[in-house]
Amino acid sequence: MPHYQLPQFHIRRLALALIVPVVLLGAITFPSQLQKATAQTPKAQQNRPLYIRGKVQEYNSKTQVATIRGEVELSYPARGIQATAAQAQYFTRERQIILSGNVYVLQQGSNSIKADSVTYLIDEARFVATPKQGSQVESIYMVNDTPVNNQAPATPPVKKSN
Repeated sequence: MPHYQLPQFHIRRLALALIVPVVLLGAITFPSQLQKATAQTPKAQQNRPLYIRGKVQEYNSKTQVATIRGEVELSYPARGIQATAAQAQYFTRERQIILSGNVYVLQQGSNSIKADSVTYLIDEARFVATPKQGSQVESIYMVNDTPVNNQAPATPPVKKSN
């Protein structure tokens, strides 16, 4: 079917699907600049993809903020982060992501955070979670129970009978 026969919203959806990943990953780098950046940047600090999907995506080129709304799914494989929320805002200048509305973050497949709002500070690899008023944030951390330095776990003293 030729594009002029497609319903208008399908054309917009197709355009967003093609444009937004490029916008979210930053400006296109020319090969000479890419070679220079690669040579000067250690491997651990090279650009890594961050995927954000949702029903509606907007990008403000003046403020360099991407806003994604509706069943948002975030995936940052380089850091083992997956998240869902009602809305996400990616602030490219500040290098932070603000997730809001029923946020669930899963890191490394085991540690998790549930909150109303979670800010992820990219450069610090740090989460700041805040609850709805009158509520709490829930975090689950998987803890290794292997004794440190081969020490046996502490046991309560045994009472000796007379």
